[in-house]
Amino acid sequence: MTRVFAIGDVQGCLRPLNQLIKKLPQGSKLIFLGDLVNRGPDSLGALRRLKQLQEDGVAECLLGNHDLNLLACDAGLRDTKPLDTIDDILAAPDRRALIDWLRHRPMALSNGKVLLVHAGVLPQWSLKRTLSLAHEVETALRHKKYRDFLVQMYGNTPNYWDPKLTGFDRLRLITSTLTRIRFCTPQGEMEFKSKEGLESGPAGYIPWFEAPERKTKSIPIIFGHWSTLGLLSRQGVIGIDTGCVWGGTLTAIDLNHLETMNHNSFAGDSKSLTIKTVCVAGYDHPLQM
Repeated sequence: MTRVFAIGDVQGCLRPLNQLIKKLPQGSKLIFLGDLVNRGPDSLGALRRLKQLQEDGVAECLLGNHDLNLLACDAGLRDTKPLDTIDDILAAPDRRALIDWLRHRPMALSNGKVLLVHAGVLPQWSLKRTLSLAHEVETALRHKKYRDFLVQMYGNTPNYWDPKLTGFDRLRLITSTLTRIRFCTPQGEMEFKSKEGLESGPAGYIPWFEAPERKTKSIPIIFGHWSTLGLLSRQGVIGIDTGCVWGGTLTAIDLNHLETMNHNSFAGDSKSLTIKTVCVAGYDHPLQM
């Protein structure tokens, strides 16, 4: 049986990436949960490495908010910020190949037993709906006129799911959910300013996975994005952004072990899932939090 591992946010940290791969069983399949680039010391090297792994059939990579930022900067729609480390990609001779590869990556993945996303999902979304909505964004990014979507991608509204949404408003809402969500109301209204721990949301807002009527409670969800949580296992979800770029660790979770150990005992309440992880030390960032 092929071993499968989900891996948290790499964010341009090539050395920890290579070290982690060496610690995993040979022949393993790797699924990276997005934020492949940015803030780390070698975004170009990391992106090239991940592209090669995917093309060799070893890995797949989800898109995160930092990856979408790279696409927008490449399209001339955003300027890089002081902490960004993507200029080497934008100046690379293989820039076009890297960008085209990146925009063909998925927004969510599932084998029917576990759901993998970068940030999270809304309470109204079932597994089937999540994958269908993710595909809508994937289609827009892979279209020859993908820049039309990138122009409209950013913004904090709409911030509440309505199946009647259409066009760029619908795509923006889906993208914001899958790559940015941390807190929402129990009814699924999102806010995007709070980035600290579980208790840091505004009054009336809760971590997205605590929504009482969440329709994905029957399936484990693995996500990244929220580094201030560290390694988290509760309410049937597992967060594995352990702050590699901020002096933490780069973490992989064994999905075969997850499915085997929780096959008969999974319940989407407050129960923690039985997990098995492999970690390596992250980047010693000069501005680490």
